[in-house]
Amino acid sequence: MRALITGATSGIGKAFALLLSQRGFDLILASRNTAKMRKLQKILPTHVDIVTVDLTKEADCYHLYKTVKDMPIDLVINNAGMGAVGQFAEIPLEKELDMLNLNVRAVHILTKLFLQDFVRRDYGYILNVASSAGFIAGPLMASYYAGKNYVLRLTQAVAEELRQEGSRVMVSALCPGPVDTDFNRNANAKSAVKGISPKKAAAAGLKGVFAGKTVILPDGGTYATRLMQRILPEKCLLPLTYAIQKRKEDEHGT
Repeated sequence: MRALITGATSGIGKAFALLLSQRGFDLILASRNTAKMRKLQKILPTHVDIVTVDLTKEADCYHLYKTVKDMPIDLVINNAGMGAVGQFAEIPLEKELDMLNLNVRAVHILTKLFLQDFVRRDYGYILNVASSAGFIAGPLMASYYAGKNYVLRLTQAVAEELRQEGSRVMVSALCPGPVDTDFNRNANAKSAVKGISPKKAAAAGLKGVFAGKTVILPDGGTYATRLMQRILPEKCLLPLTYAIQKRKEDEHGT
């Protein structure tokens, strides 16, 4: 068994690598940070290949696929992602385009390419790391939330296509709420609530994808948030979401 993990050097991606290697999976790690991948490679008990790519670049997405496509891969985890907090009019356009390239375009390209291979052989798993942000709009993180909506809805639609065709290929979206990682620091924000551990999020993702679940909510807090999102009208949700993101800005001192 072999799994490909993007963004595998920290946070949920690293947790995926540790859990899968402990289960006997050989791994392919893909990220920009070669040194961190080599460090992780040394501590994992199974065979690990590394591919250095910048998935904000379309050419690198294709390069990754071409590099590994002839290896027998059972599971693809599209985990790499980034965020940005602030007024839409004020966040630098280049930063947002890099974020959308990574969070949306790279996921789309890799899902498409590997899915085509998996469909031909009628076997394989794809796990796209989305977010509970994928269920709503997100003022002060407008592009991030919009991107995660895209990932979630794409995953749901493709999963239904596969179900209607009777395919054995499984496509799932992991939708965690806050996770205790470097994400908020990198997004220039401080989390308003304590997140679950990366290990808990990754374990839920693996359990869900292998069980054939399309949308995976990793903990009770995420279920409660999703229930609230379904009950409250959007005119209430938007100001509430704004207040949560505004708190992140204020606590970070921006």
